[in-house]
Amino acid sequence: MKTRRDFVKSAVLGASATWTLPGFVDRTFAQLGAEAADRSVQFASGKDDTILVVLQLAGGNDGLNTLVPFEDDNYYKYRPNIGKRKKDLMTLADGVGLNDSMPFLGSMFKDGELGIVQGVGYPNPNRSHFVSTSIWETADTSNRSNTGWLGRYFDNACKGLDPTVGISFNKSTPESFGAMKNPGVSLSSPELYRWIHSGGDLARAEEFFAELNQPSGDDLANDGGSIDMPAGGKVGGVVGESNLQFLERVALDARLSSKKILEVASRHKTSVKYEGTSIARNLNLVSRMIAGGMATRVYYVSHGGFDTHTGQVNSHDRLLGQLDSALKSFFEDLREQGNDKRVVLMTFSEFGRRVAENDSGGTDHGKASCMFVAGGGVKGGLYGKYPSLSELSQGDLEHSVDFRSVYADILGSWLRAPGIREILGGDYNGIGLL
Repeated sequence: MKTRRDFVKSAVLGASATWTLPGFVDRTFAQLGAEAADRSVQFASGKDDTILVVLQLAGGNDGLNTLVPFEDDNYYKYRPNIGKRKKDLMTLADGVGLNDSMPFLGSMFKDGELGIVQGVGYPNPNRSHFVSTSIWETADTSNRSNTGWLGRYFDNACKGLDPTVGISFNKSTPESFGAMKNPGVSLSSPELYRWIHSGGDLARAEEFFAELNQPSGDDLANDGGSIDMPAGGKVGGVVGESNLQFLERVALDARLSSKKILEVASRHKTSVKYEGTSIARNLNLVSRMIAGGMATRVYYVSHGGFDTHTGQVNSHDRLLGQLDSALKSFFEDLREQGNDKRVVLMTFSEFGRRVAENDSGGTDHGKASCMFVAGGGVKGGLYGKYPSLSELSQGDLEHSVDFRSVYADILGSWLRAPGIREILGGDYNGIGLL
């Protein structure tokens, strides 16, 4: 009979566990251990199978100035000042060009390793940052789901794997990781990167993370565990747990995982140079963990600043340039490791921008936008139909591809997940990206 001590000692993260685990975490580890022990064939892990990197373009990326319909006169009619001219684009096909701030992505497209999905959105779109992000994260347009699409994947396809099946470098758990059993872990990356990059003392780094991820007295004040909840009362994590349990679990998951992550990430040395931007640092960490053989199937990173209401031209080009540079370093690093065929990266943003520029040289919240799916396993090209600029919906682009069809491709063809209908809450056909 496998005892509690036997399981924790044999678990991937057991080396840093203590014997004062909260009861609900103790039960979780025991359940994971039993599920793993009962299977003669283990589920695939990121050590030996495909890996997904989800990259959020937070704030609402302007798809019209990212993938530009330069042959459509309506584009310049609506955007006389901020519209991108043909000379500022990399021509792809079908009268569209890629913003020239992204030369690396342009080269990936030409090499057949970048799929660009045009006109992505969902029915009855919402222009609220919070609501629309929640819809993308949960894959539920009714915005009623308590779990995320990746959390449901973890529950359905990754039973018995350790908590690092999913790692997010956001300070809070992304709603897409919300799960019934295993929501992955979230770590704040700047401090982690500083320790790895500078060759800092791992023991001090571990102590720092233990303090960083310990619930504070303020968090647990008043009613013994209340925290501020988003609208609708949803927060990423295990469904059904109390607020206090959520804080304790997040703290424990980060504490258990940080030592392993620090040790794994510090082992990889690369000749590839990464810029000092936040997105580049995060992707550097992801590449280190992949090289180190982490069991993680899904990594989640974010690149913010895309809420371009004013002075959009320079800021948007700068953000796209930072993204392109970070992706160039990341994929070069993966090729150096020999892992470039095992990783696919998918971008998403909560919405696009309105077609017409505003009086402040920017754009306001819109609807449909574009997505990038990049990597050696991708069937490159343009997917979907570019939305018409002559038939707008209240000043916005109409979507031609439901984002859940892209998720269906990722889940079915890349992660080979069972129960896609249950994960996505309906029947969605992939579009042949992978």
